[in-house]
Amino acid sequence: MYVCFVKKCGAQLNDNHAFCAACGAQKGEGTGFCANCGQPIAPGSAVCAGCGAPAAATGAPTTAPTGAYGPMPGAAPSAAPQVSDKKKIVALLLAIFLGQLGIHNFYLGYTKKGIIQLCVSLLLSWTYVAPLAIWIWALVEGINAYQGKLPDADGRPLSD
Repeated sequence: MYVCFVKKCGAQLNDNHAFCAACGAQKGEGTGFCANCGQPIAPGSAVCAGCGAPAAATGAPTTAPTGAYGPMPGAAPSAAPQVSDKKKIVALLLAIFLGQLGIHNFYLGYTKKGIIQLCVSLLLSWTYVAPLAIWIWALVEGINAYQGKLPDADGRPLSD
């Protein structure tokens, strides 16, 4: 549960409330106060002077509330999707040349999947079938990453 602020009067409003008890405004109604921090917003201003959030027309916060370990569960998503610092071409090349060992998954942040690919390849390398299947799996993942269908472990699209 996160707290936002009523844009008409600046009072705090929990996400499960639809109306402000102080002024009777519906969530998202008004333009005088920031929905993120409750500070007054100057008329015609594009951003809040208190927190820097865009002066959006919605009542939901424009940035996700964060806890000690990143965004809080159930929090509103960020206004603009961020692009990962991981490169598509690097993910593809790692998948082609070292994909049998799951190195591309470690690069993208999928540690558990990388460990599974590494262990299966090493433990079953004598069969020749398992490593080949893992390499085909890695090749498909590399192509999907290059096409933009596979984001990094944080859900951000890979950069070009």
